[in-house]
Amino acid sequence: MRRRKPPAAQPPVPFSPGAARAHRAALGLTPEQVAEGMAAHGVRLLPVHVLAWENGELRPDEAEFIALARALWCPAVVLMDTRPVRLRDHRIARELGQAAVADRTGTALDAYRQAELTGHWDGDEEQTRALAEALGLGLPELVEATGRREALDHLLRQCVAGRWQPHLRALARLVPAPADTLAAALTALHQEHHVPTHWGATTRAAPPPTADSLTPRFWHLLTTGPTGGTA
Repeated sequence: MRRRKPPAAQPPVPFSPGAARAHRAALGLTPEQVAEGMAAHGVRLLPVHVLAWENGELRPDEAEFIALARALWCPAVVLMDTRPVRLRDHRIARELGQAAVADRTGTALDAYRQAELTGHWDGDEEQTRALAEALGLGLPELVEATGRREALDHLLRQCVAGRWQPHLRALARLVPAPADTLAAALTALHQEHHVPTHWGATTRAAPPPTADSLTPRFWHLLTTGPTGGTA
C-alpha cells in the first residue's frame, strides 16, 4: 500500500529582522512593550522571542508576524525582507486571514488554501477580479501570484502568431480587464509583429518574440494604450 506524501509545507514568512529592530527603536519601545502590544492582538509570548526575531535566531509565524506589525504600528509589508510574490505573502501583507480572502472572493476555504499551497489559482473571472481587489494587486502582480504567468506567455505567443480574437475569452480569464481594453492591446501587439506585403498577405516583421519581450510589452500596452508606448 502506497504511503501518501505529506502536504508541502509553506516557506517561512518573508521577515526582515533589521526592519523590525529599526521600527522598535524608532518608536522607543522595549521588547517587553512590544510583547505587551502583541498580546493585545491575541499573541502572547516572552520578550526574548522579540529579541530572537530581531537577531535572526527565530522567525515569526504568520499570526506572530501580523501581531508584531500591529504592535509596531507599521504595515506588515514593511517588515518583509522581500517584495510579496506568492499569494500567501500578498495576503499576509494585507494582514488578512485565509477565511477572509475566501469569503471576499466567493471561493471555498479549502479551495483557497489549496491555491496558496500549490501556487495555482483556479477561480473564474469574477473571483479573480475579487482576489485582485482583496489583496490590492495590479494585473501583473495578480498573474504572477496566481501562477498564471506561464499560461499568459503561451497565450500571447498564440495571439501574435495568428488571429488573436479566438483567444480573447481565455485571456480575460487570466487577466480580468475590460474586453475592449484587452482587444486594443492585442490588436497593437499583433500589428507590431506583422507587416502587410504588396500581395495583401502578412509576413512576420521580426523573429518570433520571446516571453521576455512579449509579456512586458503586453502589460505596457494594456496600461498606456496602443499609442502610449510606440515611438
